[in-house]
Amino acid sequence: MKWEGNRQSDNVEDRRGQGGGGFGIGGRGIGLGTIAVAVVASLIFGVNPLTVLDMLSGGGGGMVTQQQPAERPPADDKRAAFVSTILADTEDVWGGLVQRAGGQYAAPKLVLFRGATATACGQGSAAMGPFYCPGDRKVYIDLDFFDTLDRQLGAPGDFAQAYVIAHEVGHHLQNLIGVSEKAENARRRLPEAQANAVSVRVELQADCFAGVWAHHSQRTKNWLEPGDIEEAMNAASQIGDDTLQRQSQGTVVPESFTHGTSAQRLAWFRRGLQTGDVNQCDALSARQL
Repeated sequence: MKWEGNRQSDNVEDRRGQGGGGFGIGGRGIGLGTIAVAVVASLIFGVNPLTVLDMLSGGGGGMVTQQQPAERPPADDKRAAFVSTILADTEDVWGGLVQRAGGQYAAPKLVLFRGATATACGQGSAAMGPFYCPGDRKVYIDLDFFDTLDRQLGAPGDFAQAYVIAHEVGHHLQNLIGVSEKAENARRRLPEAQANAVSVRVELQADCFAGVWAHHSQRTKNWLEPGDIEEAMNAASQIGDDTLQRQSQGTVVPESFTHGTSAQRLAWFRRGLQTGDVNQCDALSARQL
């Protein structure tokens, strides 16, 4: 991926030198990496990944600590520069698409942290993987997750990492258009298995939005190289619920899925990538996923 030399976003906050932050009260964070890291944790500590998932998706307790003023990432930090460049391109793509639809895009902030940090959704932890907090409209990422994505989850490559960022920005779009609130309200009223099914649809729509971004990004920048698209598709496939559960516990429990199967995640990312049409991403109303 020929990303170097492109515009970097001004909407990146670097908290990596601030320490862990505190616990907090807030809404549910939405993350691509939650299931993936839960499986890794289960492999390391021998804990049922479903128990880890329940803990990670429940929010924090106590009071949010005040963060120090955010800093810009160092100019010589290549990994931070990559993240800033991808975020900038999501701003360009979604800003243009929203404007053509008659609206104005409010870009999210992206927070780099190490270990843990305070958020409007509670304490953000590196164990959650990258996640989006609707309460403060920020994407949070500990960049060490990219090593996990490569070494433990079998999804290497810079465009695989770009897919992760674009997926979280997809959750921001859902927040802006009211999907996040609608889905959360539905989850609260439903039994666990049905609430999980709603979560799956939310995640698949974010995958589709990531594909829409990739479609328009490539058309304007032509910065993808041979194998890049395959990297993103491999990442979508490797973090399917069925694949992760099979690897961690040897069995698959469909009613516990919250992100979708590998085939579903791949299909919805491909749908957005091939069409470039947000109207094709209505996973919440789709009869079949």
